[in-house]
Amino acid sequence: MTSNDYQILASRTLFDVPDRDYSHEEIMLVWNAIGLAGEAGEVADHIKKGVFHDHGIDNEKLVKELGDVLWYVAAIATKIGVPLALIMELNIAKLKQRYPDGFKTEDSISRVDVQ
Repeated sequence: MTSNDYQILASRTLFDVPDRDYSHEEIMLVWNAIGLAGEAGEVADHIKKGVFHDHGIDNEKLVKELGDVLWYVAAIATKIGVPLALIMELNIAKLKQRYPDGFKTEDSISRVDVQ
């Protein structure tokens, strides 16, 4: 298969127009999710370059990028009407259930086997 063949075959699943109108709330939720992904990518890229490209980690820049990630998380929480504190509490409860004695590789491996 050539790249052109792939492109033609893959294009069969594209659509020209959404099958429904999206609300302002849905559009803003998508915008925030895309923003979150972009900012998380910036955090990952900074760390990647800092470690693997020997640029070093600029903590001040990294903290600013993490702030941007947090902004988008808070924005999404606000859009879905859930307090950020509840998300944090539920996450800690999930982590306690998965790793009651703190992270252990064996627990992580057994979790993968269950899924």
